[in-house]
Amino acid sequence: MSFRLSYRADPGNPWFSWQYVRDNSDTILAAVREHAALTARAVLIAALVALPLAVAAYWFRRLAGPILALTGVLYTIPSLALFAFLAPYLGIGAITVLSVVVLYALLVIVRNAIAGLNQVPPEVREAAEGMGYGRWGRLFRIELPLALPGILTGLRLATVSTVALVTVGVVIGRGGLGQLIFAGFQNNFYKAQIMTGTLLCVLLALVLDLLLAGVGRLLTPWLRRGRAA
Repeated sequence: MSFRLSYRADPGNPWFSWQYVRDNSDTILAAVREHAALTARAVLIAALVALPLAVAAYWFRRLAGPILALTGVLYTIPSLALFAFLAPYLGIGAITVLSVVVLYALLVIVRNAIAGLNQVPPEVREAAEGMGYGRWGRLFRIELPLALPGILTGLRLATVSTVALVTVGVVIGRGGLGQLIFAGFQNNFYKAQIMTGTLLCVLLALVLDLLLAGVGRLLTPWLRRGRAA
């Protein structure tokens, strides 16, 4: 069964209004700051959890399947269900939002980090062993640097998806720009408020993605030299 909503353009309720942005600049900037802070903290925590899991899966091949399966199952759980499950234990606040978005970011980072580590040429690993590098030495001096493109791809994907997912935190009052979007629906479908929150989400995701892309270029200069050659 489908439902069709009638809609009639309202010139008094435009999709964008500079007047709304000027009058509510403090509220908008506060929402942007909260959204950016939640996103950065979530991606950082997810990376700190995901990278050791990826290394464990890389070193112990039997663990790769279970680790990917576990993170994949977590990724399929509906976000609202996770909020409902965690809120009674963690309370209504930033910790609950962070816990939910971190769980969703794990799969993307783990999968891309494992792919990056697996792309390290076997002859490079053998050469490192011949030079006397142990397992940890190879990891930090050889394998992780060579796996950086894959790891950064995972971080970029996780960051963009986290920007979108943080908005769902509105259900417990900590949704950053999601608060603007939801308030617009509550405020007689105030389209300028909804569109402002939406555009700023897209802009924030784009800025963070470009920032990580720039960091990736700085950390992998050999890739630029290879393309130039």
